[in-house]
Amino acid sequence: MHINSLHSKRTFNCFLKVEAITASILQIPGVSLRSCNTLNINTMEHTLLIILFAGLAYLIGSISTAIITCKIMGIEDPRKTGSKNPGATNVLRTGGKKAAIITLLGDMLKGFIPVLVFSQFQSDALTIALVGLFALLGHIFPIYYGFKGGKGVATFYGVILGINWLVGIIALAIWLGMAAIVKISSLSALVSVFFAPFILWHFSQSIELTAAVAIMSILVFWRHKGNIKSLLQGSEAKISKN
Repeated sequence: MHINSLHSKRTFNCFLKVEAITASILQIPGVSLRSCNTLNINTMEHTLLIILFAGLAYLIGSISTAIITCKIMGIEDPRKTGSKNPGATNVLRTGGKKAAIITLLGDMLKGFIPVLVFSQFQSDALTIALVGLFALLGHIFPIYYGFKGGKGVATFYGVILGINWLVGIIALAIWLGMAAIVKISSLSALVSVFFAPFILWHFSQSIELTAAVAIMSILVFWRHKGNIKSLLQGSEAKISKN
């Protein structure tokens, strides 16, 4: 009986020691089971919101201002005339200044509005970066039009303005300044798009935002590969004076 009682007492003491060690671990400042669970939940919610916002940005970006504007104004589908690109420059050549301005502003708003609105809910750099990137992806690869969209310049500027209005203004100034000098829309846009990530990095010092804009710049250059070839050959069309 005495031996059994002693054994039970030792077992109980060992249990108390294990419990004490476990308690000390869980009492590390700032760390607890509850805080860990809260952290996991918050991380999951944040991830789901990023996916939701990026998805909505893509759907908004997929709306083609050029196609809708031309249809309403009775202008030929931009995908079937001129450069066959549903963008402001092609609409300018085939439908005139009014339709082109509407297209330009609409395409810019597709990038600007998602970044501006969703940043009110999640203001971290990663969320904003992905929202902007997916808005541009929607314009270039629109789900509503067989994933065949525009070249992304106007939407690119809309995203930049939403991220940092000063950087957006500088990028637009470079575009407009180049256009006034060389009279070639594609060259002006490409020069501005090339410098945009560097300008953004100078003002924001954000790796996420700069990386997203750099990827966007690459996408815009890729969509302009035909224009780049024409520029090298000296056959790229100039901006219409009419």
